[in-house]
Amino acid sequence: MTAVGVSKVPGREERELVASIDGLRNRWPSLSAHVVLTRVQKLVLLAVVALVAAALVWRPIGTLQVLIGCITVVYGGAIAFRVALVWAAGRQEHRVWVSDSDALAATDDELPVYTVLVPAYREPEVIHLLMAHLEDLDYPADKLDVKLLLEADDTETIAAARAQLPAGSRIHVVIVPPSQPQTKPKACNYGLQLARGELVTIYDAEDRPEPLQLRRAAVALARLGPAYACLQAELGYFNTYQNRITRWFTLEYAAWFRSLLPGLVAFGMPIPLGGTSNHFRTEALRELGAWDPFNVTEDADLGMRLARLGHQVGVLHAVTLEEANSDFINWVKQRSRWYKGYLMTWLVHMRAPRQTLRQLGWRGLLCLNFFVGGTPLTALINPVFWAMTILWVIARPHAIQVLFVAPVYYLGLLCLVLGNLTVIYLNVLVVRQMDRPNLLWSALISPVYWAMMSIAAVKAGLQLLLRPSYWEKTTHGLHLKQGAAHGG
Repeated sequence: MTAVGVSKVPGREERELVASIDGLRNRWPSLSAHVVLTRVQKLVLLAVVALVAAALVWRPIGTLQVLIGCITVVYGGAIAFRVALVWAAGRQEHRVWVSDSDALAATDDELPVYTVLVPAYREPEVIHLLMAHLEDLDYPADKLDVKLLLEADDTETIAAARAQLPAGSRIHVVIVPPSQPQTKPKACNYGLQLARGELVTIYDAEDRPEPLQLRRAAVALARLGPAYACLQAELGYFNTYQNRITRWFTLEYAAWFRSLLPGLVAFGMPIPLGGTSNHFRTEALRELGAWDPFNVTEDADLGMRLARLGHQVGVLHAVTLEEANSDFINWVKQRSRWYKGYLMTWLVHMRAPRQTLRQLGWRGLLCLNFFVGGTPLTALINPVFWAMTILWVIARPHAIQVLFVAPVYYLGLLCLVLGNLTVIYLNVLVVRQMDRPNLLWSALISPVYWAMMSIAAVKAGLQLLLRPSYWEKTTHGLHLKQGAAHGG
C-alpha cells in the first residue's frame, strides 16, 4: 500500500513519510481509521436503521417507548459509571508518584536518552514561549533529543522558530514534507522515525511542562518495569481565570486527570490518553504502529490500542499547563474534533466486538462503550431530552406522557434530578480538591457548559459523515491577545 498525496521528496524522506502515513494501516489495517466504517459495519448500520424504520411504521408508539427506555438505561449506567470512577480514585493510590528528591537523585548515567516531539502548526505567536519552556526542562543536555515538528507549508512558524533558536540549543527543527492527511499524529509519526531516545514524549506548542517531568517519568518507568509502556502526566491550565469558558475547562480537566483517569486505572480499564505529556517506551510505541494519522483523537485511540495489545498505562503525578480555550467558536472547533475522534475510535475498536472483548475483557469493553463512545453520544442526544423536558413542563402534552412508561419515567426522573445534581456535586468536589473556592460558582452553573458540549457533538457528528480525517486547527495564544488589549 502506498501513501496518497505525498509530494516528491528525496528517497529517505519519502520512505519516512510513507511509514508515518501507512505504518499502522499496513501492519494492522483493522485498527486504522483510514476507513471509518467498514463494509460490514455499514451493512449492520443499514440493517439496524431499516429494522427501526420498519418497527416505527408497524408500531410507532411501542418502538419509541423501547428506544427511549434503552437510552434512559444507558444514561443511568453512564452516570453510575462516572460516580464509581470518582469513588475509586478517591484514595489517591492509583497515580504514580516520584518525589523531587528521587527525580533529582537519578544521575546522568542512569537516565536514558529522551526524545521530545513537539508538533506545531501556524503557531508563530507562541513559538518564543515554547522555546523558553523547552529550554527549562531539567534533563542532561546530551541525553535530550528535542524535535520541533513543523509543516513545510507553514513558512511563518518555521521562520519564527529559526529566528528564536538560541546558539547551541538542544532543539532541532524538523520540516515535515507536504502530504495528506495533514494531521498532528502524522507529524508525530514522522518525528518518531528520527527519534534516538529510549523514551519519547509529546508536548503541544503552548505547553508549560514542569521542569522535572522528564526525570519523574524516567524514574517511574524504570521502577514499574517493562509491563508499563506509557505514563500519562496530568494536564491543567495556566489561564484559568481568563473568562467563564476557561473556568469550566479547568474544572473539566481537573476531574478528568485527577479522578476519572485514576479511576480507570483502579478498575483495570484502558486509559484514553490526552494529546500531550504521554511518556512512552519508544520500542513499544513503534511496535504498536505508533499514532493513527487518520484519527483526529489519536491519543485516545492509542490508549485503547495499548490495552488491546497487553501494555499497561499509568497516571503520573506531574503537571503540564496548557492554554484553556477562551473563545466560544474556537472551543467548539476543538471539542468537535475531540468528539469526532472519540466516535472514530469507538467505531474502529468495535469492528470486531468479540476480539475486542477477548483483548480488553468486559471491563475494557465497558470503558470503550461508556467512556469513549458514550461521552460524545450522550452529548449528542442530550438536547432531545432537554427539549422534551421543557415541553413537558410548559405544555404537558399527552404524547410525551405516552412515550415514557412508568419504569422509564421514574428512571428518567432519577437521572434528571439526582443524576444532574450528582454531576454538579462532582464538579464542586473538584473545586474542593483543587482548593480554589473562587471556581465554585462556575461549578454550580456547569449545565450551561453541557449545552456547549452538545453543540460541539452535533458538529462532530456532521463532520464524521462529511470530513472524517479533517483536522480543524485550534488557535493558540488568545490569552496573549487579551493581555495586550488590557495593557499586559
